[in-house]
Amino acid sequence: MVMANENGKILTAEQEMKLRQPMEEYVGKIQAKIDSLRADGTDQVVALQNHIDGIKRDRSLSREEKEHKLAENKAKLDQARAVEEKNKGEVAKLIGDAEAYLKAHFKQEYYQPVAESCKLEKEAAREKYRRKVAELEKEHQGNLSRLSGQQEIKEEKYVHKNRLFDAKMMLEKDLQQIKDRKHEAYAYKYHLIDLLRMSKFTWLETQAQKWENYKYTFNRRAFLLQNGLYIAIVLIFIMLCIITPIVKNMPLLTYNNVLNILQQASPRMFLALGVAGLILLTGTDLSIGRMVGMGMTTATIIMHQGINTGGVFGHIFDFTSLPVGVRVILALVVCVLLCTFFTTIAGFFTAKFKMHPFISTMANMLVIFGLVTYATKGVSFGAIEQTIPSMVVPKINGFPTIILWAVAAIAIVWFIWNKTTFGKNLYAVGGNPEAAAVSGISVFGVTVGAFVLAGILYGFGSWLECARMVGSGSAAYGQGWEMDAIAACVVGGVSFTGRIGKISGVVVGVFIFTALTYSLTILGIDTNLQFVFSGIIILVAVTLDCLKYVQKK
Repeated sequence: MVMANENGKILTAEQEMKLRQPMEEYVGKIQAKIDSLRADGTDQVVALQNHIDGIKRDRSLSREEKEHKLAENKAKLDQARAVEEKNKGEVAKLIGDAEAYLKAHFKQEYYQPVAESCKLEKEAAREKYRRKVAELEKEHQGNLSRLSGQQEIKEEKYVHKNRLFDAKMMLEKDLQQIKDRKHEAYAYKYHLIDLLRMSKFTWLETQAQKWENYKYTFNRRAFLLQNGLYIAIVLIFIMLCIITPIVKNMPLLTYNNVLNILQQASPRMFLALGVAGLILLTGTDLSIGRMVGMGMTTATIIMHQGINTGGVFGHIFDFTSLPVGVRVILALVVCVLLCTFFTTIAGFFTAKFKMHPFISTMANMLVIFGLVTYATKGVSFGAIEQTIPSMVVPKINGFPTIILWAVAAIAIVWFIWNKTTFGKNLYAVGGNPEAAAVSGISVFGVTVGAFVLAGILYGFGSWLECARMVGSGSAAYGQGWEMDAIAACVVGGVSFTGRIGKISGVVVGVFIFTALTYSLTILGIDTNLQFVFSGIIILVAVTLDCLKYVQKK
């Protein structure tokens, strides 16, 4: 063991390097042997593969020249691979020797002494800070005793406050340097393994590094800003799981209840996925609930059981002459077309005239509700054909397949957001529309496209809800659903500041809100109080989002 410094246990940088030296020398000798074995084998294989790829991409070569060079390099590649295979066993043996040495010596002889030294350094840094604060306080009190004017006293307090702040910053700087030192000591082992294995780690080694990096970069404030709301909601849900059996004599977290939550969440997932794209563009959509009412009414009229009992502008529709399957598809198409028509109008005014989506979608909300209510006199159109739910959303061994529709929507929208040019442009326009326009992106096209995608999803969602509820469409259906959809996105981390958001967050947000509403309903909480819970959650979620935005600024 190397002699410590004057404190007995805190290591200096020179002492730490002396602890590391035996490992560097032992592993360094083995690494030199491995490098010599790889020179004509693995290194040549990598170099020749890169060279072959370059030849394949080289358009300046004729076909004959390319084939000749490829054949020549492939022959060399085969020779290099033969050397690599010949030395493979010896290289593996040397790597095993080096790793066995590290396993036996690294932690006990190097990392643990450094970790202990860092622990003592932290205590010393905090003690130094306490002494500095006491010294500044004593000096401050002495200065105040010699001053009489109010302005002089005010200035002295200001200077004292700044000195305390500087001392605090110095402490944080010292603690960060100690943290860096400990992290570098931990990472040194993996640096050596990285050289030995050419960046090939086992799964356990990869996870260990990820955990260490997480601890190293962990920030309590950032963690609470990012996850504080989720933690609070989980705690509330746990409390509900405890309270419900006591109050209602029935467990909350059962298989059937989970399926019911997922079933209720599935149509709402379409709505949240649709409005999430608009929120990415720093927009919103207030017409979602009315879109659902319009879609439900339309789908119920087309798939109605028998001749419709109500009329549209005085006309009674009868689709009973069409096969049931055709009526199902027709209902879906009409729902999608109607919802897309209205979202496209809102998108056009938003993109063309720079109108805020709050205004354009509020206009949509009023127009849709007015038209549907006037046309149908506000009546409910009753039930759809009894065979349709078993066709569209059947239950297989008790499992509601409506969940699979939601899974498909999640997969498709995830692909659009993450794997298409439109998705990349969506994030770009949401972040900075002016910069996006300068780079050649059509801000108008992306904005209208986001509204069109939302309309398609709204149409699907209202059609699925009609099948789930076996009809009962009316203009009033879906009231308040826009708040649920928007709130789910906000809780899921889709930021109103634009550009920030993931599909996984939207999914989590929908599940959170649906589960919370379902739990409160089972517990017998009044619907009006449920709105209070939702409002508080939205307020907290947006507040945390604003704090994150301010912190970045």
